Amino acid sequence: MLRQYELVDRVLSYDPNADEALLNRAYVFSVQAHGTQKRASGDPYFSHPIEVAGILTDLHLDDETIATAILHDTVEDTVATPEQIEKIFGPAVARLVDGVTKLSKIEAQTENERAAENLRKFLLAMSDDIRVLLVKLADRLHNMRTLHFIAKPEKRRRIARETMDIYAPLAERIGMYEFMKEMQTLAFQQLEPEAYESITRRLAQLQEGGGDRIAKIGSGLKLLLSRHGIEADITGREKHPYSIWKKTNERDISFEQLSDIMAFRAIVPSEEECYAALGAIHRRWPMVPGRFKDYISTPKRNGYRSLHTSVIHAENRRIEIQIRTPDMHKEAELGLAAHWAYKQDKVRPETQVSWIRDLIEILDNADSPEELLEHTRMAMYQDRIFAFTPKGELHQLPKGATPIDFAYAVHTDLGDQAVGAKINGRVVPLRTLIENGDQVQILRSKAQHPQPNWMNFAITGKARAAIRRYLRQSERDETQALGRKLYDEVVSRLPAPIGSDAITLALTRLKLPDEAALMEAIARRRIPDADVMEALMPGSVEASGQREVPPQTKAISIRGLTPGVAYDLAECCHPIPGDRIVGLRRPDQGIEVHVIDCPVLARADDADWVDLAWGDKTDGGTARIAVGVKNEPGALGTIATIIGAQKANIVNMRLDNRDTGLHTNTFDVEVHDTQHLMRLIAALRAADAVNGVERV
Repeated sequence: MLRQYELVDRVLSYDPNADEALLNRAYVFSVQAHGTQKRASGDPYFSHPIEVAGILTDLHLDDETIATAILHDTVEDTVATPEQIEKIFGPAVARLVDGVTKLSKIEAQTENERAAENLRKFLLAMSDDIRVLLVKLADRLHNMRTLHFIAKPEKRRRIARETMDIYAPLAERIGMYEFMKEMQTLAFQQLEPEAYESITRRLAQLQEGGGDRIAKIGSGLKLLLSRHGIEADITGREKHPYSIWKKTNERDISFEQLSDIMAFRAIVPSEEECYAALGAIHRRWPMVPGRFKDYISTPKRNGYRSLHTSVIHAENRRIEIQIRTPDMHKEAELGLAAHWAYKQDKVRPETQVSWIRDLIEILDNADSPEELLEHTRMAMYQDRIFAFTPKGELHQLPKGATPIDFAYAVHTDLGDQAVGAKINGRVVPLRTLIENGDQVQILRSKAQHPQPNWMNFAITGKARAAIRRYLRQSERDETQALGRKLYDEVVSRLPAPIGSDAITLALTRLKLPDEAALMEAIARRRIPDADVMEALMPGSVEASGQREVPPQTKAISIRGLTPGVAYDLAECCHPIPGDRIVGLRRPDQGIEVHVIDCPVLARADDADWVDLAWGDKTDGGTARIAVGVKNEPGALGTIATIIGAQKANIVNMRLDNRDTGLHTNTFDVEVHDTQHLMRLIAALRAADAVNGVERV
């Protein structure tokens, strides 16, 4: 643990004008506040905030941030109060400590009200002052370094998963790649211990077998650039275990098949020499197609700048090379933290990070915890592409984005009114994928409004939040219109006309805030007709001789439909709970529900699509499967036995094809959901009498 004078000396070494008294007060206050508290390692608890502060001194952060790191656990874990912090250390440090405290209980992968609210606080605190996030990332990094001291494996895994899902991507998004890599490696060690051990063992074997291969390749690079008059500082390393594991999984290859596990960095004096070095390298070794990226002319959204390329070196071995200047390297190593170095006069760098502003807009539009978590994860964690407006304005989007995402990125009104797009001058549908470097022009109409089927191809949180907001309002309007019709029908059954004050009195009796709430309640059958009649005219039900007949209710199994709208499950694709579903409007026939990849949808007009989802309560459904059955005695009996054992029910069977050794039979089976169906198919495929099973 750093001693008091060591920590202060570190700060003074890069900032001679730092408030030494502030740092000393913070150190003493933290030690006294935490007192005899212990960490899982057995170390005094105050060693943790001191080490967090030490990590941040490596980033040359200002004295207020260092003091915040020292104090960051005092309000949450001791008797210290926010008022005390403000009185002793001033409002700026108190505000930062309060911001870090709000971030302390975010739980990844727990999609409930508490997780969403914590994430909301996280984003709001982060948007107020990005230094809050810097302290929290250093806090998480030190906790990961000491994670092995926690006794319970399930707790270690929960913390590791939270780190992998929340903190490592945030470190990457603000350009702190060294933080990200170390967090990922430590989390990977806990989440996939066998894979981690296997990869580290093989890396060690490569190092033993290859000797000084990295040093030799690095020396060759330095010599090549020197011959072209470029003085370069070359460093090389093997990629970290998590990166290797991720690539082997993404490419579905073994460790031995992975060729690009070495990466080199060339630091050259100027931007011009970056491109000169790139030319020299590409003339010497063949470039791997598709692996060159120019982040100097088009920086990443977090400000990262560098040239990336991969070449085929000696022995047909791929190596990755990054080329940058010393300033670019500092930015790459420290990310957004570089802007908070003491000599920057405490400029507020968060103004440079537009994705944070996007997240705050999403906060305003999210209607549920699930939406908030979904949209923020999309906005924070996806890889980016670059696209341009016709005027040359640059917009960054996630991979897989479409013109509808681009339109909402430019302006919400433009997204709402989009009818089509031109990509590189060619008219394309709104569902077309945007490629890196495309020029996108949005075609708009004031008569247009967001369509339900846009949710099938909009992927950015901002676009999806805006579309959902419109659709929710549209659904409310339709529901209230339906409720108004039903209300008029109820009023017509009253024994006498009602006055203008009747509805006001009825709202009071029914304890509803306004007419809109009443119409929605009537449409959704939350209030029986008899109760509405009695509220409008007490005694009217008995006087009219009408008795309320309880409506025949059915568990709602489809979300996204206006109440009262009829629907049928399509016979062509037999959707069942768990399938991604889409409604298709049929003139005078209501809505027909199809599986998302049903060929019928491809032949229909997109404007007729309705975005749907299964509700919380479903009674299961009927799926159709084609089974290849061996032509032998007892085969059908075996199949029927398996289906019964899997708690499924055969409602229809048809022989579709017959040949000498194999028959194809189609079965319609009642199942609970897609998971139930998959278990059934797996059980059938395992039977000796079955030659193959496919869902029709």
